[in-house]
Amino acid sequence: ELGVKDSKKMTDEKILEVVPKFIQKIPYECIILFNKEYNEKYADGYNMNKLKAILHNKALMNLKNKYSDYDYIVVDQFAEKYVYFSYLKASSNVVRDITFMTKAEDKNLAVACGSIISRYLFLKEFDKICDEIHIPLPKGAGKDVDTIGEEVVEKYGKEKLQDIAKVNFKNTDRILHTMVY
Repeated sequence: ELGVKDSKKMTDEKILEVVPKFIQKIPYECIILFNKEYNEKYADGYNMNKLKAILHNKALMNLKNKYSDYDYIVVDQFAEKYVYFSYLKASSNVVRDITFMTKAEDKNLAVACGSIISRYLFLKEFDKICDEIHIPLPKGAGKDVDTIGEEVVEKYGKEKLQDIAKVNFKNTDRILHTMVY
């Protein structure tokens, strides 16, 4: 009814419109990994999929502890099942009763809702960063990101990128290599 579907097929404006209409009515768990934490973990050898597996597991464990009445757990597959669980080998509590499904956002309403709630919360946090630094930040990885990144470095120093960007992305190299210190 609200047009909930794969978040990649919805505009940010539509997500900002529909999520407040249902977010209080369904159970979800939010774990935010801020850019600074991401950069520290990445520097320690964690890749994106390992971080996603750890955070998915933590969120699923929290949900299972709050809600015992569920039919099954579906995760939009971003890694092979054995790889997903290998990322969790250091975890003491691992949720194992998972159905992994490719393109789950198109096939499962709960996964689609989870995805657009995640995007909604991302957009809200992104706006907080923009407000904090008083610079409207573009999303993505294009030339405009490099230009604004240079402005951020000029205004706040290169250390600020640790707080507002994933510094392992190529934009950071391009930004820092064009700057004169």
